[in-house]
Amino acid sequence: MSFAPFDWIDAEARRRAAAGLVRTLRPRDAEPELLDLASNDYLGLTRHPEVTAAAAAAAHRWGAGATGSRLVTGSTALHAELERELAAFCGFEAALVLSSGYAANLAALTALSGRDSLIVSDAGNHASIVDGCRLSRAETAVAPHADPEAVAKAFGAHDGRALAVTDSVFSVDGDAAPLPALAEVCRSANAALLVDDAHGLGVLGEGGRGALAAAGLAGGDGVVATLTLSKSLGSQGGAVLGPARVIDHLVNTARTFIFDTGLAPAAVGGALGALGVVRREPERAARARDVATALYTRLTAVGLEAVRPDAAVVSVRAPSADAAVRWAADCRTAGMAVGCFRPPSVPDGISRLRLTARADLTEEQITTAVATIAATAPRQTDADVS
Repeated sequence: MSFAPFDWIDAEARRRAAAGLVRTLRPRDAEPELLDLASNDYLGLTRHPEVTAAAAAAAHRWGAGATGSRLVTGSTALHAELERELAAFCGFEAALVLSSGYAANLAALTALSGRDSLIVSDAGNHASIVDGCRLSRAETAVAPHADPEAVAKAFGAHDGRALAVTDSVFSVDGDAAPLPALAEVCRSANAALLVDDAHGLGVLGEGGRGALAAAGLAGGDGVVATLTLSKSLGSQGGAVLGPARVIDHLVNTARTFIFDTGLAPAAVGGALGALGVVRREPERAARARDVATALYTRLTAVGLEAVRPDAAVVSVRAPSADAAVRWAADCRTAGMAVGCFRPPSVPDGISRLRLTARADLTEEQITTAVATIAATAPRQTDADVS
Protein backbone atom coordinates (compact mmCIF):
# COMPACT_ATOMS: atom_id res chain seq x y z
CA MET A 1 0.00 0.00 0.00
CA SER A 2 1.51 3.30 -1.10
CA PHE A 3 1.77 6.19 1.34
CA ALA A 4 1.00 9.48 -0.41
CA PRO A 5 -1.00 11.71 1.94
CA PHE A 6 -0.41 14.85 -0.14
CA ASP A 7 -1.37 13.60 -3.59
CA TRP A 8 -4.55 15.66 -3.33
CA ILE A 9 -2.41 18.80 -3.49
CA ASP A 10 -1.47 17.98 -7.09
CA ALA A 11 -5.13 17.85 -8.08
CA GLU A 12 -5.74 21.20 -6.37
CA ALA A 13 -2.76 22.70 -8.22
CA ARG A 14 -4.16 21.50 -11.57
CA ARG A 15 -7.55 22.99 -10.72
CA ARG A 16 -6.00 26.37 -9.87
CA ALA A 17 -3.94 26.37 -13.07
CA ALA A 18 -7.01 25.59 -15.19
CA ALA A 19 -8.91 28.46 -13.57
CA GLY A 20 -6.05 30.95 -13.99
CA LEU A 21 -5.70 31.33 -10.23
CA VAL A 22 -2.08 30.28 -9.60
CA ARG A 23 -0.26 32.64 -7.25
CA THR A 24 3.52 32.90 -7.06
CA LEU A 25 6.02 34.73 -4.88
CA ARG A 26 8.15 37.33 -6.64
CA PRO A 27 10.95 38.66 -4.42
CA ARG A 28 11.82 42.26 -5.21
CA ASP A 29 15.16 44.01 -4.95
CA ALA A 30 15.90 46.59 -2.28
CA GLU A 31 16.03 49.35 -4.88
CA PRO A 32 12.75 49.67 -6.79
CA GLU A 33 13.11 49.03 -10.51
CA LEU A 34 9.44 49.54 -11.39
CA LEU A 35 6.99 52.41 -11.06
CA ASP A 36 5.06 51.20 -8.01
CA LEU A 37 1.27 51.28 -8.16
CA ALA A 38 0.90 47.97 -6.34
CA SER A 39 1.99 48.61 -2.76
CA ASN A 40 -0.11 50.10 0.04
CA ASP A 41 2.43 52.86 0.71
CA TYR A 42 -0.25 55.54 0.28
CA LEU A 43 1.75 58.44 1.67
CA GLY A 44 5.14 57.38 0.35
CA LEU A 45 6.61 57.01 3.84
CA THR A 46 8.12 53.54 3.90
CA ARG A 47 11.46 54.92 2.61
CA HIS A 48 11.15 58.37 4.16
CA PRO A 49 14.48 59.15 5.90
CA GLU A 50 12.78 60.09 9.19
CA VAL A 51 10.81 56.85 9.21
CA THR A 52 13.76 54.58 8.43
CA ALA A 53 15.95 56.45 10.92
CA ALA A 54 13.31 56.01 13.63
CA ALA A 55 13.04 52.30 12.86
CA ALA A 56 16.82 51.87 13.00
CA ALA A 57 17.12 53.83 16.24
CA ALA A 58 14.42 51.68 17.85
CA ALA A 59 16.18 48.49 16.81
CA HIS A 60 19.50 49.74 18.19
CA ARG A 61 17.96 50.73 21.52
CA TRP A 62 15.39 47.98 22.09
CA GLY A 63 16.80 45.08 20.05
CA ALA A 64 15.74 43.26 16.91
CA GLY A 65 12.69 41.59 18.48
CA ALA A 66 10.18 42.20 21.24
CA THR A 67 11.45 39.02 23.02
CA GLY A 68 8.02 37.73 24.06
CA SER A 69 4.31 38.30 24.25
CA ARG A 70 3.32 41.75 25.42
CA LEU A 71 2.00 40.42 28.73
CA VAL A 72 5.39 38.88 29.50
CA THR A 73 8.41 40.81 28.15
CA GLY A 74 7.22 42.10 24.77
CA SER A 75 5.72 45.41 25.87
CA THR A 76 8.13 48.35 25.81
CA ALA A 77 7.80 52.04 26.59
CA LEU A 78 7.92 52.51 22.81
CA HIS A 79 4.75 50.40 22.37
CA ALA A 80 2.98 52.48 25.01
CA GLU A 81 4.06 55.71 23.33
CA LEU A 82 2.74 54.54 19.95
CA GLU A 83 -0.59 53.57 21.52
CA ARG A 84 -0.96 57.01 23.10
CA GLU A 85 -0.04 58.76 19.86
CA LEU A 86 -2.38 56.65 17.70
CA ALA A 87 -5.32 57.16 20.06
CA ALA A 88 -4.74 60.91 20.23
CA PHE A 89 -4.26 61.29 16.46
CA CYS A 90 -7.36 59.29 15.53
CA GLY A 91 -9.55 60.69 18.32
CA PHE A 92 -10.03 57.64 20.54
CA GLU A 93 -9.61 57.12 24.26
CA ALA A 94 -7.16 54.23 24.05
CA ALA A 95 -5.32 51.93 21.63
CA LEU A 96 -3.70 48.50 21.62
CA VAL A 97 -0.87 47.61 19.22
CA LEU A 98 -0.65 44.07 17.79
CA SER A 99 1.66 42.31 15.36
CA SER A 100 -0.53 42.87 12.28
CA GLY A 101 -3.80 44.34 11.09
CA TYR A 102 -4.99 40.77 10.57
CA ALA A 103 -4.33 39.98 14.23
CA ALA A 104 -6.08 43.21 15.25
CA ASN A 105 -9.28 42.24 13.44
CA LEU A 106 -9.22 38.73 14.91
CA ALA A 107 -8.64 40.18 18.37
CA ALA A 108 -11.49 42.67 18.19
CA LEU A 109 -14.03 40.30 16.68
CA THR A 110 -13.37 37.36 18.97
CA ALA A 111 -13.13 39.44 22.15
CA LEU A 112 -16.21 41.57 21.50
CA SER A 113 -18.60 38.78 20.51
CA GLY A 114 -19.27 35.18 21.53
CA ARG A 115 -21.64 32.25 21.26
CA ASP A 116 -24.79 34.18 22.19
CA SER A 117 -24.03 37.29 20.12
CA LEU A 118 -24.64 38.36 16.53
CA ILE A 119 -22.11 39.80 14.09
CA VAL A 120 -23.46 41.47 10.96
CA SER A 121 -20.65 41.63 8.39
CA ASP A 122 -20.60 43.45 5.05
CA ALA A 123 -20.31 41.11 2.05
CA GLY A 124 -17.29 43.06 0.81
CA ASN A 125 -15.25 42.85 4.01
CA HIS A 126 -11.60 41.83 4.08
CA ALA A 127 -10.61 38.20 4.63
CA SER A 128 -9.31 39.00 8.12
CA ILE A 129 -12.81 40.08 9.12
CA VAL A 130 -14.31 36.95 7.56
CA ASP A 131 -11.87 34.81 9.53
CA GLY A 132 -12.51 36.76 12.72
CA CYS A 133 -16.23 36.12 12.36
CA ARG A 134 -15.58 32.40 11.90
CA LEU A 135 -13.36 32.24 14.97
CA SER A 136 -15.70 34.29 17.15
CA ARG A 137 -18.27 31.46 17.53
CA ALA A 138 -20.95 34.12 17.18
CA GLU A 139 -23.89 33.88 14.84
CA THR A 140 -22.79 35.72 11.70
CA ALA A 141 -25.11 37.34 9.18
CA VAL A 142 -23.55 38.57 5.93
CA ALA A 143 -25.30 41.75 4.81
CA PRO A 144 -25.34 42.92 1.18
CA HIS A 145 -22.56 45.36 0.41
CA ALA A 146 -22.98 48.86 1.90
CA ASP A 147 -26.62 48.25 2.90
CA PRO A 148 -27.49 49.75 6.32
CA GLU A 149 -31.13 48.69 5.97
CA ALA A 150 -30.05 45.06 5.68
CA VAL A 151 -27.95 45.49 8.82
CA ALA A 152 -30.95 46.90 10.67
CA LYS A 153 -33.10 43.98 9.51
CA ALA A 154 -30.52 41.47 10.79
CA PHE A 155 -30.38 43.22 14.16
CA GLY A 156 -34.17 43.17 14.37
CA ALA A 157 -34.22 39.39 14.11
CA HIS A 158 -31.79 38.94 17.02
CA ASP A 159 -32.35 39.31 20.75
CA GLY A 160 -29.05 39.86 22.54
CA ARG A 161 -25.59 41.35 22.13
CA ALA A 162 -24.84 42.48 18.58
CA LEU A 163 -22.04 44.01 16.52
CA ALA A 164 -21.80 45.37 12.97
CA VAL A 165 -18.42 45.18 11.24
CA THR A 166 -17.29 46.85 8.04
CA ASP A 167 -14.24 48.07 6.21
CA SER A 168 -14.14 51.87 6.10
CA VAL A 169 -12.73 51.73 2.57
CA PHE A 170 -13.10 48.44 0.74
CA SER A 171 -9.81 47.15 -0.58
CA VAL A 172 -11.17 45.74 -3.85
CA ASP A 173 -12.99 48.72 -5.39
CA GLY A 174 -11.88 51.55 -3.10
CA ASP A 175 -15.43 52.59 -2.21
CA ALA A 176 -16.26 53.90 1.27
CA ALA A 177 -18.76 52.40 3.70
CA PRO A 178 -21.83 54.48 4.69
CA LEU A 179 -20.51 54.97 8.22
CA PRO A 180 -22.98 57.60 9.51
CA ALA A 181 -25.95 55.47 8.47
CA LEU A 182 -24.39 52.33 9.94
CA ALA A 183 -23.69 54.14 13.20
CA GLU A 184 -27.31 55.25 13.44
CA VAL A 185 -28.51 51.68 12.84
CA CYS A 186 -26.19 50.46 15.59
CA ARG A 187 -27.35 53.13 18.03
CA SER A 188 -30.99 52.23 17.39
CA ALA A 189 -30.26 48.55 18.04
CA ASN A 190 -27.93 49.16 21.03
CA ALA A 191 -25.23 47.41 19.00
CA ALA A 192 -21.52 48.12 18.65
CA LEU A 193 -19.88 49.29 15.43
CA LEU A 194 -16.46 47.90 14.50
CA VAL A 195 -14.71 49.58 11.56
CA ASP A 196 -11.51 48.39 9.89
CA ASP A 197 -9.86 51.68 8.88
CA ALA A 198 -6.83 50.12 7.22
CA HIS A 199 -7.39 52.01 3.96
CA GLY A 200 -8.77 55.19 5.55
CA LEU A 201 -6.01 56.09 8.00
CA GLY A 202 -3.65 58.62 6.46
CA VAL A 203 -5.96 59.29 3.51
CA LEU A 204 -9.39 60.33 4.86
CA GLY A 205 -10.29 62.88 7.51
CA GLU A 206 -8.52 66.08 8.47
CA GLY A 207 -4.81 65.51 7.96
CA GLY A 208 -5.40 61.79 7.43
CA ARG A 209 -6.99 61.06 10.80
CA GLY A 210 -9.14 58.36 9.24
CA ALA A 211 -12.65 57.60 8.06
CA LEU A 212 -14.20 57.61 11.53
CA ALA A 213 -12.81 61.06 12.26
CA ALA A 214 -14.11 62.23 8.88
CA ALA A 215 -17.58 60.91 9.76
CA GLY A 216 -17.55 62.47 13.24
CA LEU A 217 -17.66 59.03 14.88
CA ALA A 218 -14.18 58.75 16.39
CA GLY A 219 -14.27 58.29 20.14
CA GLY A 220 -17.92 57.28 20.30
CA ASP A 221 -18.93 54.96 23.16
CA GLY A 222 -20.13 52.22 20.82
CA VAL A 223 -17.41 52.58 18.18
CA VAL A 224 -14.22 50.55 17.84
CA ALA A 225 -11.66 50.85 15.05
CA THR A 226 -8.95 48.57 13.80
CA LEU A 227 -6.13 49.69 11.55
CA THR A 228 -2.81 48.65 10.14
CA LEU A 229 0.55 50.35 10.45
CA SER A 230 1.71 48.86 7.13
CA LYS A 231 -0.12 51.15 4.71
CA SER A 232 -0.13 54.92 5.21
CA LEU A 233 2.38 54.68 8.07
CA GLY A 234 4.82 52.66 5.96
CA SER A 235 5.72 50.24 8.76
CA GLN A 236 4.21 46.96 10.00
CA GLY A 237 1.69 45.92 12.65
CA GLY A 238 -1.89 46.67 13.59
CA ALA A 239 -3.94 48.31 16.33
CA VAL A 240 -7.37 48.38 17.91
CA LEU A 241 -8.72 51.77 19.06
CA GLY A 242 -11.74 52.44 21.25
CA PRO A 243 -12.99 53.17 24.76
CA ALA A 244 -10.46 52.32 27.49
CA ARG A 245 -12.68 49.58 28.91
CA VAL A 246 -12.79 47.90 25.50
CA ILE A 247 -9.01 47.98 25.22
CA ASP A 248 -8.64 46.60 28.76
CA HIS A 249 -11.04 43.80 27.81
CA LEU A 250 -8.92 42.91 24.79
CA VAL A 251 -5.74 42.81 26.89
CA ASN A 252 -7.41 40.19 29.06
CA THR A 253 -9.29 38.13 26.47
CA ALA A 254 -7.97 38.55 22.89
CA ARG A 255 -5.97 35.44 22.02
CA THR A 256 -4.12 37.03 19.08
CA PHE A 257 -2.80 39.59 21.56
CA ILE A 258 -2.20 37.41 24.62
CA PHE A 259 -0.40 34.54 22.87
CA ASP A 260 1.47 36.41 20.14
CA THR A 261 4.94 37.91 20.31
CA GLY A 262 4.85 41.69 20.54
CA LEU A 263 5.47 43.84 17.50
CA ALA A 264 9.20 44.30 16.80
CA PRO A 265 10.62 47.58 18.14
CA ALA A 266 11.83 48.67 14.69
CA ALA A 267 8.26 48.52 13.36
CA VAL A 268 6.98 50.46 16.37
CA GLY A 269 9.66 53.10 15.94
CA GLY A 270 9.01 53.36 12.21
CA ALA A 271 5.28 53.85 12.79
CA LEU A 272 5.99 56.57 15.35
CA GLY A 273 8.32 58.30 12.92
CA ALA A 274 5.69 58.14 10.18
CA LEU A 275 3.02 59.50 12.48
CA GLY A 276 5.27 62.46 13.18
CA VAL A 277 5.62 63.16 9.46
CA VAL A 278 1.84 62.89 8.93
CA ARG A 279 1.19 65.35 11.75
CA ARG A 280 3.69 67.83 10.30
CA GLU A 281 2.62 67.36 6.66
CA PRO A 282 -1.18 66.94 6.68
CA GLU A 283 -1.33 67.82 2.99
CA ARG A 284 -0.14 64.30 2.11
CA ALA A 285 -3.66 62.94 2.71
CA ALA A 286 -5.27 65.31 0.22
CA ARG A 287 -2.51 64.63 -2.29
CA ALA A 288 -3.19 60.87 -2.18
CA ARG A 289 -6.88 61.51 -2.86
CA ASP A 290 -6.04 63.91 -5.70
CA VAL A 291 -3.78 61.31 -7.34
CA ALA A 292 -6.55 58.71 -7.09
CA THR A 293 -9.03 61.07 -8.75
CA ALA A 294 -6.55 61.87 -11.52
CA LEU A 295 -5.94 58.19 -12.24
CA TYR A 296 -9.66 57.44 -12.33
CA THR A 297 -10.51 60.43 -14.53
CA ARG A 298 -7.81 59.74 -17.08
CA LEU A 299 -8.35 55.97 -17.22
CA THR A 300 -12.07 56.33 -17.82
CA ALA A 301 -11.40 59.05 -20.39
CA VAL A 302 -9.52 56.51 -22.53
CA GLY A 303 -12.40 54.04 -22.30
CA LEU A 304 -11.38 51.77 -19.42
CA GLU A 305 -13.90 50.69 -16.80
CA ALA A 306 -12.80 51.97 -13.40
CA VAL A 307 -14.58 52.56 -10.11
CA ARG A 308 -14.68 56.12 -8.79
CA PRO A 309 -12.37 56.09 -5.73
CA ASP A 310 -13.42 57.34 -2.31
CA ALA A 311 -9.86 57.17 -0.95
CA ALA A 312 -6.58 56.00 -2.54
CA VAL A 313 -7.58 52.68 -4.16
CA VAL A 314 -8.36 52.73 -7.88
CA SER A 315 -9.96 49.58 -9.32
CA VAL A 316 -9.90 48.85 -13.08
CA ARG A 317 -12.06 45.99 -14.35
CA ALA A 318 -10.57 43.15 -16.40
CA PRO A 319 -12.57 40.82 -18.69
CA SER A 320 -11.37 37.63 -16.96
CA ALA A 321 -8.97 36.23 -14.40
CA ASP A 322 -6.51 35.16 -17.12
CA ALA A 323 -6.77 38.57 -18.78
CA ALA A 324 -6.08 40.31 -15.47
CA VAL A 325 -2.96 38.21 -14.93
CA ARG A 326 -1.72 38.92 -18.47
CA TRP A 327 -2.51 42.62 -18.08
CA ALA A 328 -0.56 42.89 -14.83
CA ALA A 329 2.35 40.97 -16.39
CA ASP A 330 2.37 43.26 -19.43
CA CYS A 331 2.41 46.30 -17.15
CA ARG A 332 5.40 44.81 -15.32
CA THR A 333 7.21 44.22 -18.62
CA ALA A 334 6.53 47.87 -19.45
CA GLY A 335 8.13 48.95 -16.17
CA MET A 336 5.19 49.31 -13.78
CA ALA A 337 3.90 47.16 -10.89
CA VAL A 338 0.14 46.95 -10.36
CA GLY A 339 -2.04 44.79 -8.14
CA CYS A 340 -4.05 41.95 -9.65
CA PHE A 341 -7.20 40.84 -7.82
CA ARG A 342 -8.93 37.59 -8.85
CA PRO A 343 -11.35 35.14 -7.26
CA PRO A 344 -11.48 34.22 -4.43
CA SER A 345 -10.03 37.60 -3.37
CA VAL A 346 -12.93 39.44 -5.03
CA PRO A 347 -16.37 38.74 -3.58
CA ASP A 348 -18.23 39.50 -6.81
CA GLY A 349 -16.05 37.26 -8.99
CA ILE A 350 -14.92 40.14 -11.21
CA SER A 351 -11.17 40.30 -11.76
CA ARG A 352 -9.41 43.67 -11.58
CA LEU A 353 -6.23 45.60 -11.61
CA ARG A 354 -5.86 47.45 -8.31
CA LEU A 355 -3.84 50.65 -8.37
CA THR A 356 -2.40 52.49 -5.40
CA ALA A 357 -2.63 56.27 -5.60
CA ARG A 358 0.48 57.34 -3.69
CA ALA A 359 0.90 60.88 -2.43
CA ASP A 360 4.48 60.99 -3.72
CA LEU A 361 3.63 60.19 -7.36
CA THR A 362 4.63 63.00 -9.70
CA GLU A 363 2.55 64.35 -12.58
CA GLU A 364 4.94 62.64 -15.00
CA GLN A 365 4.49 59.30 -13.21
CA ILE A 366 0.69 59.61 -13.27
CA THR A 367 0.81 60.26 -17.01
CA THR A 368 3.14 57.29 -17.53
CA ALA A 369 0.91 55.03 -15.43
CA VAL A 370 -2.23 55.86 -17.40
CA ALA A 371 -0.45 55.43 -20.74
CA THR A 372 0.99 52.06 -19.69
CA ILE A 373 -2.33 50.69 -18.45
CA ALA A 374 -4.13 51.85 -21.58
CA ALA A 375 -1.49 50.47 -23.93
CA THR A 376 -1.51 47.02 -22.31
CA ALA A 377 -5.27 46.71 -21.76
CA PRO A 378 -6.68 43.36 -22.96
CA ARG A 379 -9.48 43.13 -25.46
CA GLN A 380 -12.80 41.52 -24.48
CA THR A 381 -13.36 38.17 -26.23
CA ASP A 382 -16.15 35.61 -26.14
CA ALA A 383 -13.89 33.36 -24.07
CA ASP A 384 -13.27 35.98 -21.43
CA VAL A 385 -15.42 35.25 -18.39
CA SER A 386 -14.46 36.45 -14.89
